[in-house]
Amino acid sequence: MKNIILTSFFLLVSVTTFAQSKIIYEEIKSFKLDESRRLKVQLPRDYETNTDKVYPIVLVLDANYLFEPVAGNVDYFSYWEDMPESIVVGIMQGDSRYDDCNYDDNTFMPIDTGAKFFEFIGLELIPYIDEKYRTAKFTIAIGHDFTANFINYYLFKDPPLFNGYINLSPDLAPLMDERIPERVLNIQSKTFYYLATGSDDIKDLREISEMLDISLKSVESDNFDYYFDNFDGATHYSLVARAIPSALEKMFSVYRPISKEEYTDVLLKLETPIHQYLVEKYKTIEDLFGLTNPIRVNDYMATLKAAEKRKQWESLRDIAAMAIRQYPETALGPYYMGRFYEETGEPKKAMRTFQAAYEKEEVEFITIDLMLDKADKIKEDFGF
Repeated sequence: MKNIILTSFFLLVSVTTFAQSKIIYEEIKSFKLDESRRLKVQLPRDYETNTDKVYPIVLVLDANYLFEPVAGNVDYFSYWEDMPESIVVGIMQGDSRYDDCNYDDNTFMPIDTGAKFFEFIGLELIPYIDEKYRTAKFTIAIGHDFTANFINYYLFKDPPLFNGYINLSPDLAPLMDERIPERVLNIQSKTFYYLATGSDDIKDLREISEMLDISLKSVESDNFDYYFDNFDGATHYSLVARAIPSALEKMFSVYRPISKEEYTDVLLKLETPIHQYLVEKYKTIEDLFGLTNPIRVNDYMATLKAAEKRKQWESLRDIAAMAIRQYPETALGPYYMGRFYEETGEPKKAMRTFQAAYEKEEVEFITIDLMLDKADKIKEDFGF
């Protein structure tokens, strides 16, 4: 998005490094707030080297104490490909959090300083981040107690400003436990919503979260993905450390590489073609997160093994052809294409396919010796 208000900001940047990621401190003056606000930004590890790549945004309120646990988990999860690499943006609030989250005593919606802060995020901050950095279309907001309540106001925009909402022990404004379930029924875009409390949370906050949970569990909408945690023994503050990784893991479950459980519980029990499952998985990633990622070798291996085990030979051929196009330097695609020819009565094509992979890179158990042995066996069996 183009930032039509970029000239309203004055930027002071200092850069340090954290492991292989980059931390940037920025001081921004906003017309909406008529004051400066400090931001803390963590860029992904490959941000400067992979210049064609775009990244989702994770916006952190209460960044004075929430930024590090969020940024650390985002970096860790993305390192293992359990979520996409993301740009983490923290708003340093301190004592201003109470004014920032101010709402009207009658309507219980943002008013005065709360309304200004609401507009600052939506009309100034997000467009600024989109203009300055390479961002994808997927944005998550995270808040704790007062700020957790505040991020819910963006649900009432049409369309909502954020795709995902991580509510850590929210101190909900009156009527919000009724308004949120009513609102999400009418949201037309895919929305992820996470709510967390703990058995030792502040009593009023725990009870209102539990009431909201009951209401949200009854919401029937294909566009609303809801997750809830009530951590045993967790206090208002300790639940944060447990909730952040849980929220990220749940929200980005579709993004993760195919696991052993997914292989056993899903792929081996599919009634539909396995190659279709693989294509749809990455189409979902593109639709949800705005990312056109190459299919992982891990996911090719999982679906190829499943197709072979299920004797879905047409799926095996289609997945092998995709692997050949995407990873032409490896033996992955040729091996399974050879297996397709073996199982569908074309031994000569199988033999030639195995032989042609002589100079390819080996992948897992698919070695050059294996390919040549299979070619030799076919030659011996059929007298080619």
